[in-house]
Amino acid sequence: MRRPQFLLRALLAAALAATALTHSAAQAAATVVQAESFAAQSGVQLEATADTGGGQNAAYLASGDWMRFDGVDLGTAALTVAVRVASAAGSGTVELRTGSLTGPLLAGLPVTATGGWQSWVTTTASAATHPAGPQTVFAIMRSAAGGDFANINWFSFEATASSGGGWTDVDPAAWNAQLAAFRAMTPAPVPAGAVRVPEFNATCAYSHSRPDDPIVFPGLPGASHMHSFLGNRSTDALTTTQSLLGTTATSCAPAPADLSAYWIPTLYEHDRPVEPKGVIVYYGSRLTDASATVPFPLGFRMIAGDARSQVPTPRGSVNQFYCAGPGGETGRSADGNWPVCAPTATLMFQLVFPDCWDGRHLDSPDHKSHLAYTYTGTCGGAYPVAIPSVSFVIAYPSAGTADGFRLASGMASSMHGDFFNAWDNGALGHRVKDCVVQSAKCNTAGTF
Repeated sequence: MRRPQFLLRALLAAALAATALTHSAAQAAATVVQAESFAAQSGVQLEATADTGGGQNAAYLASGDWMRFDGVDLGTAALTVAVRVASAAGSGTVELRTGSLTGPLLAGLPVTATGGWQSWVTTTASAATHPAGPQTVFAIMRSAAGGDFANINWFSFEATASSGGGWTDVDPAAWNAQLAAFRAMTPAPVPAGAVRVPEFNATCAYSHSRPDDPIVFPGLPGASHMHSFLGNRSTDALTTTQSLLGTTATSCAPAPADLSAYWIPTLYEHDRPVEPKGVIVYYGSRLTDASATVPFPLGFRMIAGDARSQVPTPRGSVNQFYCAGPGGETGRSADGNWPVCAPTATLMFQLVFPDCWDGRHLDSPDHKSHLAYTYTGTCGGAYPVAIPSVSFVIAYPSAGTADGFRLASGMASSMHGDFFNAWDNGALGHRVKDCVVQSAKCNTAGTF
């Protein structure tokens, strides 16, 4: 007999019993789907659960087992999906797919040993995009190891704090409190002779690589092209604001003031990864009046560049890699898209992010629409809030050859970067107040 493993519960405003009972997506409560309410299954057995609330759990679950739930109302907003699971051994993933066993992936929920087949924990993931309204949802077990690895009690589906359609709202109370604390800060005196440039920085080293993107593909391990991560060492597909704040391990200074996550597509030369030898993340201002700048809210997310862009990049193009240092550029790759640097020079890239914010959203469906670039030196209209102008200055330990490079996302034009803010509010606020608002160049420690 196969050992018990997972109990499932799904997340939304529709609850399924043996007869599919649904709730309105407008309800405030999460939709909870009991594991035993499946309409069809393969490899699933039921047993009495010792979890809170009693009932049954789906047991004896191994890789390839599945359950089908009909009429699960996913609503229209971005979702937080949860599963109630238990496992005495092994690890794997519960894939939630819509429409069929091979349909679009809604979320991937990781399973690790919990200490027993009736030792229950709740695992969550985000689903930023999904088909709207009532859906057929499949729960499929995936594990590289043989044998049973999970019991499931229930799934739940709950609209995240958003305006719908992938727009994630800022928490007004938390944001107003952060702004009030920032405005109450007394700026540090600027010493005579200080360079009057609005700027501070985080100095970062390469941390790790994963085919994950917690902004574009939250909760979906392996769904992205390969990324090179900087900063928070815990960053993966399951990253949240809380998980970033839950560790002090980072490859950026100042630590632990800055626990943010930064990432870029991995660069390859002859199919071997070329990881950055150093990245400076500059926080500055391109405004005529830098004193209008305020900090980012905690959990703020944004992307610069376009991973889908696949166009030639001859010398002088946008999204241009360049050579810095003695000797500079000595030639171009055979296809003309990449510079060849002198042995004494360094291959570089500078990526600039938007600096005007709508003041309402931590994120948007395309991770850009809550932001705009200033072209006039002011922020206004739909994007009235001036935020620090972030730029990644990336140095690579390669001069390049006529064979050129490639990015994990494709051509040089596809270069892009992601920023997930997990700065300590006080540390960030003081740097914006001292360095940006006063137009005084600061170092990594945030001092003049």
